[in-house]
Amino acid sequence: MPRRDGATVGECSRRWQKRLLGLAVGVLLVLAELPANARELAAAPEDLILVELATVGLAGDQGPPLVLLREPDSGDVVPIFIGMNEARAILMALHDVAVPRPMTHDLIGNVLDALDARLERVIVDDLVNGTYLGAIELRVEGQESPKLVDSRPSDAMALAARLGASIYVSTKVLRAAPELDFRPFDGEQVVSAIGLTVVDATTELREALQLPDDQGVLVSRATGAAADAGINPGSLLLQVNDSVPQSPLEFLQAVRETPAGAEAEIHYWQDGRRHEVSLPTDVPTVEDSSAGQRI
Repeated sequence: MPRRDGATVGECSRRWQKRLLGLAVGVLLVLAELPANARELAAAPEDLILVELATVGLAGDQGPPLVLLREPDSGDVVPIFIGMNEARAILMALHDVAVPRPMTHDLIGNVLDALDARLERVIVDDLVNGTYLGAIELRVEGQESPKLVDSRPSDAMALAARLGASIYVSTKVLRAAPELDFRPFDGEQVVSAIGLTVVDATTELREALQLPDDQGVLVSRATGAAADAGINPGSLLLQVNDSVPQSPLEFLQAVRETPAGAEAEIHYWQDGRRHEVSLPTDVPTVEDSSAGQRI
């Protein structure tokens, strides 16, 4: 099937694999302490801001894929354009889709494990002529300083989603965030924020989990403070502060509207009754993608 640029799906897949293999080669060169097209970051360490990968979707009805990154202090979201293959990899990570064999991003993770290295964080540090620049930071066993590998932000964020790593953006990138018409993928709306991953509470899921007919969204995964507070996958999230989310994106918006420095008041249905808990809106500590409670 041809795309708008004339390339077939197979050709696009091969290009994507070549890019990721190039990144993998760069990782191997860095771990071997050989030159690997390293570059200096355009932002000082104090200008890097921790963000949370919230969701992935499209720019408008027919636009390119993009990822939304949530900055907790301001409530702002940073949209960054990515490729369709990276979008699918991130979507699979958000949905906790298990694959029978390692995909390309998983392969890079396996390579890192074999070499006693781990992906510590992803950095989106600059915006040059409409193109975002990024890097991945690796922590290597026995080496005092981390290693930086130049990377496209889309590849890096897909790795972060699959492997579990913090994501940082520069103040320049945060301030340059454009206003876009974000649309979720059809039938695949999923949002992760404050340690809760939520999806639409469909009729089928409500019946299977014996949930009430109240409006809300379904918790598919709970980590960090949310899990510690007792929220379990399969719960119906009824309210965030004064808002009743009817979709995952409305849940994200309600979290964003929580006043700076305040905790989000969460109301949810679990074990046959309503519960209330307060959760910090900070970016949760990143866990391995296999960690946390899920449906």
